[in-house]
Amino acid sequence: MAGRSTRGINGSNGSRTAPARAAALADLLHYECSTLLELFRKKENFTEDVTDRRLVSVPPPSFQLDTRDKLWRIHSALLQCQKLLEKAVAKEEEELGGGKKGEYENKRKLVKERLPLLILSTGELLKAAEGTTSLTPSVEGLEVNVPTGLLDLKLWVYRVYKEVNYWSKTAANTLKDLPSVIVKEGARTTRARNRRSTRR
Repeated sequence: MAGRSTRGINGSNGSRTAPARAAALADLLHYECSTLLELFRKKENFTEDVTDRRLVSVPPPSFQLDTRDKLWRIHSALLQCQKLLEKAVAKEEEELGGGKKGEYENKRKLVKERLPLLILSTGELLKAAEGTTSLTPSVEGLEVNVPTGLLDLKLWVYRVYKEVNYWSKTAANTLKDLPSVIVKEGARTTRARNRRSTRR
């Protein structure tokens, strides 16, 4: 796994662009979360066709979205995933008990640690694309409704994991299409600044 982590994030020559590195990190998070889902299903004897219900709320995808809007969408979704995941882990430990630390608990910890790294990466890309932090999404005031019944709680935790899994995959796919676009937009911004400086 360590080999996969190093190759996935840094690449063979260490010269990947920021979007490519973020995409590799998203791929890695998706891989880890897929494993977490499998471990959770085995632990709780769930099947893959457990009813889905969206927990993350963002605008629907569209071909008309520009680079900034695409980044804003995935960054906002990942921020919501982080808040949900933190609540799910805390509630699971509180209600179901910490117990003996095994493969499931270690994988859950790894997913929880990797998600903020991806959020940081997409946040930096968003700033680079829009040139300001004024439109950076926030989860302040976001209500997280946690079920009280034991079975409902387990289903909710499972749905939270599925959201992280879904949005890490969506982030990876989105980021893989962005490198050349961000470079072009960055070049345009630089040229515009240079023209303003020349006029002065």
